[in-house]
Amino acid sequence: MKPLRSRVVEIPAKESTLEGRYRELLDAVPDALVVVNSFGKIVLLNVQAELQFGFHRDELLGRPVITIIPEGLSNATKDARELTARRKDGSEFPIEVMLSRLEDTEGILVTAAIRDITARKRAEANLLRSNQELAQFACVVSHDLQEPMRMVTRYTELLAKRYKGKLDADADQFIAFAVDGATSMQRLIQDLLEYSCSGQKEADLLTTSAEEALRQALVNLHSAVEESGALVTHDPLPALPAIQIQLVQLFQNLIGNAIKYQGPRVPLVHVSAARTGDQQWMFSIRDNGMGIDPQNFEKIFVAFQRLHKQSDFAGSGLGLAICKKIVERHGGSISVESQPGKGSTFRFTLTGGAEK
Repeated sequence: MKPLRSRVVEIPAKESTLEGRYRELLDAVPDALVVVNSFGKIVLLNVQAELQFGFHRDELLGRPVITIIPEGLSNATKDARELTARRKDGSEFPIEVMLSRLEDTEGILVTAAIRDITARKRAEANLLRSNQELAQFACVVSHDLQEPMRMVTRYTELLAKRYKGKLDADADQFIAFAVDGATSMQRLIQDLLEYSCSGQKEADLLTTSAEEALRQALVNLHSAVEESGALVTHDPLPALPAIQIQLVQLFQNLIGNAIKYQGPRVPLVHVSAARTGDQQWMFSIRDNGMGIDPQNFEKIFVAFQRLHKQSDFAGSGLGLAICKKIVERHGGSISVESQPGKGSTFRFTLTGGAEK
């Protein structure tokens, strides 16, 4: 869709009436256009405006602009702004309005270029519905796949344990490949379930202790912390409205990554939170890991986007995508600051909560 545009047309000096001076301009604009004076009254309009609103020109001239735009033009801006319009028959429809200031001998006038965006809104609604249905489908399918995948994994591991060394070397290798493949598939299904379902469940945001969520996340990460010797520290953290299980998952994924993507050093992770105004908290998770090239900052939050080979670091490429969905589910945003070899700091905002 082409953006709203204005066209400047030179009007002969001999034209003295307002309509005479600007008629060519009005008719040259492809969108509905009305001109409003400082009293909020419509003083000019073009044919497109008549067709769009269902009024004859004489029915709108001198009438308040709220006749066709109930909210008035005070909520519009120089940039396109979405408002609601009303036709003569009382039906309402979404519009995009762009204003421009016009100085005339009769005073300051405001020109409003108006575009009906009903079709665009309908397309956006259809896309949203399709995405929700797709996410729901992925949630159901990944859930249903868990049990058969657990069975495959369990029996391939049993084969490896029971028959290792009893067949030939090729058989041991083939079974090992099957175990690795089944384990990776099981992990992928679990991550896909978390990703697809993280925005599906409607739940009330209850006052949740971020410190307790962090503690639970570290319990879940016990093996990784023990094996790596990681040291995880934190400042006092606030209580705030959240879905507790998702806040635990958020900490678990970010700290788990900090431990996994580590060089030869002992992983050091620090968690902190600070007020940012507007009833928001900014959480920071800082590590001393291998770092991330700035050109990959956006890529890492996209589902299935990996920066490393599967053979180097196990994973599905969904961990940070899940974090992004959880944070956005809570009305916040997430970002990263990092340089290769100098560690990373992941920051995310959450709304509300009391002082620490």
